[in-house]
Amino acid sequence: MTSNGKIDVLVVDDHLVVREGIKMVLGTDPDLEVVGEASSGEEAVERVQELKPSVVTMEVALPGLSGFDATREIREMDPDVKVLALSMHDSEAYVFQMLQAGAAGYLLKRASAEEVIQAVKAAHRGETVLHPSVARMLVSDYVARVERGQEDSYDSLSERERQVLKLIAEGKTNKDIAQVLFLAVKTVQAHRANLMRKLGMHDRTELVKYAIRKGIVGLDVAQLGVFEPLSVG
Repeated sequence: MTSNGKIDVLVVDDHLVVREGIKMVLGTDPDLEVVGEASSGEEAVERVQELKPSVVTMEVALPGLSGFDATREIREMDPDVKVLALSMHDSEAYVFQMLQAGAAGYLLKRASAEEVIQAVKAAHRGETVLHPSVARMLVSDYVARVERGQEDSYDSLSERERQVLKLIAEGKTNKDIAQVLFLAVKTVQAHRANLMRKLGMHDRTELVKYAIRKGIVGLDVAQLGVFEPLSVG
């Protein structure tokens, strides 16, 4: 907190007009004070070192150092600093990655001014803050995984299957994986089919999202848009 007892906030976004809008919103509350701003992940880390804010509002999609990596660095540097994701992106992968990086919550930019203010205060109190649609998504995803028996299914994978899972999530083809692990392509295909059966998944996109949720790969290296047949023939 600042010397006057207010909650000091650092605003991070790569668009000036967005930063100005967030600053204007936060400035309407007498308990909050914006002490600085940053337009990139690298600058955010530097400004946290310099200003020691209580709360950082963080866009996840930033040029250079991503919001995920900036959040991780900030939390490692000073665990007392609360990072609140404030983004236009509401995809499952972004949310999981940000929370895994140590964010105190995830709010969407379509939130009202009052919701943003209350989220900053809640984050400062150490509470987890989620935009309603994000919370519904996380609950739905959790329920679906429980119903499919996926909650503890990672433990059922062999070490080789875990290696294959990681490489699949990184965008490697069966041939690539075979070369990396010094296996026959058909052996890789068998491992791939087995791990998908154990996890109860049917396509590669599900697999990649699972790997992101489990922290096996980061969103920066995950390849969501590449598909390869699961045939073992």
